[in-house]
Amino acid sequence: MTAAPGWRDRVDRLDWPHITAEIDAAGGAALPGLLTPAEATALADLYDDDARFRSTVDMNRHRFGSGEYRYFATPYPEPVEQLKQALYPRLLPIARQWWARLGRPAPWPDTFDEWLRLCHRAGQTKPTAILLRYAAGDWNALHRDLYGDLVFPLQVVIGLDRPGIDHTGGEFLLVEQRARAQSRGSATVIPRGDGFLFTTRDRPVRSARGWSAAPTRHGVSTIRSGLRRTLALVFHDAA
Repeated sequence: MTAAPGWRDRVDRLDWPHITAEIDAAGGAALPGLLTPAEATALADLYDDDARFRSTVDMNRHRFGSGEYRYFATPYPEPVEQLKQALYPRLLPIARQWWARLGRPAPWPDTFDEWLRLCHRAGQTKPTAILLRYAAGDWNALHRDLYGDLVFPLQVVIGLDRPGIDHTGGEFLLVEQRARAQSRGSATVIPRGDGFLFTTRDRPVRSARGWSAAPTRHGVSTIRSGLRRTLALVFHDAA
């Protein structure tokens, strides 16, 4: 499967040289305008439709933080499937370049469908697109979405509500460990319909000996008021 022209155009018109430079420098980069306001609201409103999801996670129960999220079942809603298909070929060159810098073999084929087939043959068959919902007082602990041996090193989170209007707080957190140095953190406000591209596990950073891997984790700061919902696009399936 390939992305429909309208979705592909939406992704292709982004400034990919700038995005690549940003994520190389900081481990994260904005992807503006992935969803219209109406599309974002329609996706957020699916949260209570049980038929759309394969499982639900109570974050407090598992000590992941506070709040709840749900894994979509397949077939995905159109925006989820189409954005994954449209984004993968744009993210692939970044992933391959990163692994070349680190001297690692890059296992990712040219198409997203081929990559998913590899995941499935390795026993990673569970879909991983996530709809997350946080109310006042909720938060997400620092973590990494790995799910199995096969991992794509980039993922995307998309805001579905309006910061400062529908909720306050809830900044997206990214914390990067540097060798023989203090960790570096960043906090990002994600507008409704915009995406944020970030490092799934680790990324190459320059060191005295060339390139070294900087492990990275992500999370969400405490929601002070309102309701914050996001869509997470992970590009590998789960065991």
